[in-house]
Parts: sequence; C-alpha cells; structure tokens
Amino acid sequence: MAMNNDAAASVMADPSLEMTGKDVDALLAAAPKITPGTRVNVTFLGNENLDMRVAAAKAVHDAGLIPVSHVAARRMSSEEEFVEFLVALRGQVGTTHLFTVGGDPSEPMGPYASALDLIRSGLPAEHGFTDISIAGYPEGHPDIADTELWDVLEAKVAALQQQGLSGTILTQFGFDVDPIHDWIREVRARGINLPIRIGVPGPAGIKRLMTYAKRFGVSTSAGIARKYGFSMTNLLGTAGPERLIRDLQKGLNPESGDVKLHFYTFGGMETTADWIAEYDARQLGS
Repeated sequence: MAMNNDAAASVMADPSLEMTGKDVDALLAAAPKITPGTRVNVTFLGNENLDMRVAAAKAVHDAGLIPVSHVAARRMSSEEEFVEFLVALRGQVGTTHLFTVGGDPSEPMGPYASALDLIRSGLPAEHGFTDISIAGYPEGHPDIADTELWDVLEAKVAALQQQGLSGTILTQFGFDVDPIHDWIREVRARGINLPIRIGVPGPAGIKRLMTYAKRFGVSTSAGIARKYGFSMTNLLGTAGPERLIRDLQKGLNPESGDVKLHFYTFGGMETTADWIAEYDARQLGS
C-alpha cells in the first residue's frame, strides 16, 4: 500500500501503555513524562490479587491517565468474583474501560472460558463499563486456528454492538509489519471498523525482548531480527521500535481506519515514556 501522510502522522498519536499491578512506583516515576489522558492498561496476572489490580488502576486514574483494566476470563473462579472486580473498579476508580481476554490457564477456573463469555454475560455493561477492548492476533495464535480467531473476533464485535458498547482491538506485540498489514486489511474487509491498537515492544534489552517473544509465541526469526536492527547474536544490546513503526506507517492508508500503537513496556515504563517523548521531538524537528 502507498504511504499516506495523514495515516503516518496519526499512528503515533495517542499511544497507550501497559503496566502490571506491581508497577505503581514505576508509573508514578513515569507519569510526569506521559501525556495526560493517555490510556494505560493494567494487567490481570496470576501473581496479582484484586486489591493490587484495583490499586494500580486507581494510581493510573489519580495520575491523570485513563486506566484500562484487564480481566482474564479463565482466571475468574465465579460470577461473584467477576462482579466484585467490576464493582471495585467502578466504585474505587470510576473507570469505564475494560480489556477482556481469555487468559493463560488452559482450563477455566470458573464459568468463563473466553473473553466472549465475559462480554456476553452482560455484566460489564450492567456495571457501567462502556468501552471494551478485545484481543487481536496478526501473527495468529499458537493454540487457536486462524478461522476460529476470525469467527471469535466477529462474534465479540457483534456482542459489543448488540449491547451498545464501544470497543478497541488491541493486538499482541510483534516485530514484523507484513502480517500486521495483512491482518489490518482483513479486519477492514470483514466490515470491522473498531479502532485498532497495534502492540509494539517498547525499548528494551534484546535478550529480554527475545524472552518475551518466546513466551508469547511471537515470530522472531533471524531475518526479522536483522530487519528491525537487533542481532540474535548480540543479546547485550538494546532495541527500540522506531524502524518497526516507520514501516508500519508506510503501509497505512485511509482504508486502514483508526490505527494507533500500544506499547508493551518490557524495558520499563519510564524508559518507554522517555523514548516516546524523544521520538515525538525528532518528528517535530524533521
């Protein structure tokens, strides 16, 4: 696809970030460098509890940012636990944003086997959540067939529309723009017009990036690694996503719709915030 200047300019507008429940101190250190109103996703990991997740979301809110709390379907032991989480987020934080995901456990710990189950329960809407993020997988999923991924994505979009909810598609991070561009085209060809946030790794040590890529089943062939400026043999270096972002921009056009970035802060929130600010400054100076 030919490059479109408007699309290129917009992809780095309003990037979102990600943190864990244990990253409150890191958030507070980074917050002065983050644009007010930025969306910050708060994870739902097995080594976190409700109080930790809610406290992290409140810290995001109190810093003038927008918390987007994750909820992992297969980690929910009961409907009561799900409702308790939703009530705590609304009562203590006031957020109306949620990111529903299946979660790591292979077997459900309770009544919800998928993010679609969480949405179809109607509980997020009932408790005042109005914007629900859903997952996208440009490089596929190691345990789910592509046809099923598309069917489920369309079903989630339909469920949001039926309940009058807005939404965003948030993707797993990757290193190769070719499957990302193909995936965006397919999303739009299926009539799905939700905003898309493409996951990119924030600046981090190469060894750490490779570790996360292996953990999440992300493609990291030597050819892709060379393409984006980091060496599989020099694991002591640091890599940032500038070339990846530039190549992503080149492939976007008006038909791509609303496409922005979501930074996975593997190298730390403050490091990522600094990198974004420096990137923006370079673009203004170019």
